[in-house]
Amino acid sequence: MPYSGHMPTPKGVGSSPLTGLSARLLVLTIFFVMLSEVFIYAPSIGRYRLVYMEERIAAAHLAALATASPEGGAMSPRLTAEILEHARSHRIVCRSTSELKTLVGEASLKIDEIYDLREAAFFPLIWEAFLVLGRGGNRIIEVVGPSPRAPETLVRTVIDEAPMRYEMLGYSERILFLSIVISLITATLVYISLQLLFVRPMLGITESMIAFRADPEDARYSVAPSSRTDEIGRARRELASMQSALRQALRQRSRLAALGTAVTKINHDLRNILASAQLVSDHIRVSPDPRVRQIAPTLLGALDRAIKLCSQTLAFAHDGELPPSHTRFDLRPLVEEVVGDLGETGPEGARFVCRVPQDFAVEADRDQLRRVLTNLILNAYQATAKTVSIGASLANGSVTIEIADDGPGLPEPARARLFEPFSGSSRIGGTGLGLSIARDLMRGHGGDVRLAASGETGTVFEVVLPAEAAPAAR
Repeated sequence: MPYSGHMPTPKGVGSSPLTGLSARLLVLTIFFVMLSEVFIYAPSIGRYRLVYMEERIAAAHLAALATASPEGGAMSPRLTAEILEHARSHRIVCRSTSELKTLVGEASLKIDEIYDLREAAFFPLIWEAFLVLGRGGNRIIEVVGPSPRAPETLVRTVIDEAPMRYEMLGYSERILFLSIVISLITATLVYISLQLLFVRPMLGITESMIAFRADPEDARYSVAPSSRTDEIGRARRELASMQSALRQALRQRSRLAALGTAVTKINHDLRNILASAQLVSDHIRVSPDPRVRQIAPTLLGALDRAIKLCSQTLAFAHDGELPPSHTRFDLRPLVEEVVGDLGETGPEGARFVCRVPQDFAVEADRDQLRRVLTNLILNAYQATAKTVSIGASLANGSVTIEIADDGPGLPEPARARLFEPFSGSSRIGGTGLGLSIARDLMRGHGGDVRLAASGETGTVFEVVLPAEAAPAAR
């Protein structure tokens, strides 16, 4: 059954909640939220200071209006001081087109700096707000700006800077507290979301990979494909597909290993049987029947090749495929030999066409190339082809031998696994070894065997020899 991620966590897979990926993401989320709050706070504190000074302008204008007397009498110093105290100002001057109004508390105050709100700009406001927060003590500042109630009236008010700084600090503390709460809530939600959507699924995938590595043939450790449409779901589906393909390849390799063991055991006896047949066939040469003497060389050649193949099979079972022994030979006689040997195996009425040019020389292992051509032509015959043709050409430093037939073509499922042993055969009872062996032999030459075309009009295979083993047409 597919592995769903509920097995015990393999050693080294799990991680502490405080040191894992989720914890790092939690810290990073808090950091980035706080950083975002800083960028929000900077213009906010500048705006807060501007609003504070605008409120002082509005309060100063209101205080000036409160001192207006219909009779035009003078206001007592005590009342003036109380009005200035409520307006948080030391001196107020209101100038309009019709009148000038002045309220003075302490005439001898030294003004440290003047701020004209008409010239307020974004970045200077932020910079000056941070300067105010960083200062200690108190300064006397004069704020100049139009009254919010009467824009035609210009108001000048002299205030203390310390109360403004205290309110800005209080505002900053509230912003900081709110930022911490927001960042913690956001980080917690992000942590939980990532834990559920990312970390736990990835941990399950990692556990499956480690369990699969420990025992790849145990199907219980296969990761279950996910229906998720995101990257995690795709990763699970790809991993499940890879595990299935690899497990099948391992089973196939086990079958090949078992087959190799069996072949090794029977090969010695088979070689002895063939040797006995060879001794008996020697008497055929002296047969009085001319027809028997005519086929005797073909029979003896077939037996010699069978004995040699048995010896090579034993060597391959112990040491792997033998390296090719390159010789230079004409390709057309080899093709004719192969066709002559397979003449009786073709379907009734089958026709062979050799399009290989005369004196077309190749450099390869003749016996191995013969096995490749035999397999490909035999496959064409078994596909009930009526006409099989072989051609050869030299282009771009490589030789291409083309084997074409007019059979019904290969079915689509067989094409996908055409060169896999025990899988690529489209014929009932076929093992699929012929094409696999042919490709391995040609790749040993540095070349390849490939399917060039297949359809209702027939199938075309190409045997390619690379430039270093390539011929030159003579």
